[in-house]
Amino acid sequence: MTDPASPGPSVPALDGPWTHRDVAANGARFHIAELGDGPLVLLVHGFPQFWWTWRHQLTALADAGYRAVAMDLRGVGGSDRTPRGYDPSNLALDITGVVRSLGEPDAALVGHDLGGYLGWTAAVMRPKLIRRLAVVSMPHPRRWRASMLRDVRQSTAGSHIWGFQRPWVPERQLVADEGALVGRLVREWAGPRVSAAFDDEVLDVYRRAMCIPSTAHCSVEPYRWLVRSLARPDGLQYYRRMKRLVRVPTLHLHGSLDPVLRTRSAAGSGQYVEAPYRWRLFDGLGHFPHEEDPVAFNTELVDWLKDPEPDR
Repeated sequence: MTDPASPGPSVPALDGPWTHRDVAANGARFHIAELGDGPLVLLVHGFPQFWWTWRHQLTALADAGYRAVAMDLRGVGGSDRTPRGYDPSNLALDITGVVRSLGEPDAALVGHDLGGYLGWTAAVMRPKLIRRLAVVSMPHPRRWRASMLRDVRQSTAGSHIWGFQRPWVPERQLVADEGALVGRLVREWAGPRVSAAFDDEVLDVYRRAMCIPSTAHCSVEPYRWLVRSLARPDGLQYYRRMKRLVRVPTLHLHGSLDPVLRTRSAAGSGQYVEAPYRWRLFDGLGHFPHEEDPVAFNTELVDWLKDPEPDR
């Protein structure tokens, strides 16, 4: 049983130069926004957002000669809300399944926050489908796990994840007062340029998207798995699998003022990359560098995608 919550006129099918459609992958239906022609660049959002977080990158990548596609993860935006399937391995198969459904041999994968976590996972599980990986505001899963368990400051910074472990309470909090908590989280997690990047109109879009029925529940389920599986066989198996090194060129982007994922937690993820690895720290930006300073972010991303020797 699914609750499709088909796209309406404003959320999640927001107007723009892009086109909207649905694709089938991994037993579910996924909403995508796409623009441009050329090699595929697949953009994957994090919490508490949906595909629209990549609106600046869709146009920049299309102008640079790429086929830019932003997808809604399972349970979010215009994608299917299924009763299960929110572990990282299955969500990563959603992503690689979308690549196949788009008729492409591979993709450059760009993931932010949870999307970055899934990007790391997809690059390990299906390396032939990921030609390059760009991760934004997210350490490698094994670094994330170690930091959350051993670093008190990172555990405190990620306190919302511990809070998500309560049944039903987080869902009610996320939709209360028309999604007011979503607006507060985005403002608190962004850097000092937040006033320009996240005005009331932008925050209203994210608030309304979270209030689509079942979205709040589906949004917190991946984080429940991350914590509840730490000592379970499926979690231990996942983290053993993630010992495999990433074998595609990787760009790691992070805001120096990110209050959710500390720079110290993200730095060092290169130990899990066997291919060329580039670390880029954006000074003065928070958890959403692609929205806080899209010009600087797009320049860095496009230059790296076009660089035939990304290890320089």
